[in-house]
Amino acid sequence: MHTKEIQQAAMAFMVIGFLMMATGCQNETPQVDAAEGGNTMAQSEENEGWQTLFDGTNTERWRRYRGEAVPEAWVVADDGTLFFSGEGEGGDIVTREQYENFELELEWKISEGGNSGIMFRVSEDHDYPWRTGPEVQILDDERHPDAKEGPDRWAGANYDMHPPSSAAVHPAGEWNQVRLVVDGAHVEHWLNGVQIVDYELWSDAWKELIAQSKWSEMPDYGMRRAGHICLQDHGDLVWFRNIRIRRLPASDEAAS
Repeated sequence: MHTKEIQQAAMAFMVIGFLMMATGCQNETPQVDAAEGGNTMAQSEENEGWQTLFDGTNTERWRRYRGEAVPEAWVVADDGTLFFSGEGEGGDIVTREQYENFELELEWKISEGGNSGIMFRVSEDHDYPWRTGPEVQILDDERHPDAKEGPDRWAGANYDMHPPSSAAVHPAGEWNQVRLVVDGAHVEHWLNGVQIVDYELWSDAWKELIAQSKWSEMPDYGMRRAGHICLQDHGDLVWFRNIRIRRLPASDEAAS
């Protein structure tokens, strides 16, 4: 092979290698560093099945619970966070779409003494989302009085049902990363990279816990197969960012 032909072949192999490396980078799932500011979601996440629910610029995928517009108390802040300011008309907000099985990731930061929550499989058949949707608790464990009522009220808990297995929460004013996996009846709560809650919906153990909880008079609580994701207005300042969701395959399990 002549020198010119060798050079051309080498160049071709370099181009192919570069293209393969670029493609590989595009397919990687973005990693979120809770210590960094702003939203870090990338468009390439769509290639991995992720859907951005909040990218730091608008609330188009959200609306008021049993309403249309996002209440004015929910603000897209200059730093790219979704901020419940407490100013003006408030209310819980839900995703416009409903989800059955999914993996949800987001970050939250709570004010001192603050309380909020993330609910899932929420139905709009009732006056309030908490009548149907189990809640991942958001709390300032150090200052809010709810924390004194028991570990099933602590940050990351399945509120009033399952306490976190370890204290993984960062204090008020700092960002916390949530990963919520809902696959049929199986639910996992992850906080700052640690799995802290694991339970099965619709089981005998679930029904026993319901009977002993504040949900005992709510027959639809935690029984829906699909529903909205809900961010709670509990009256306290709370910030969210990097909210994304990935649908998981449908299952044959059913509530009974």
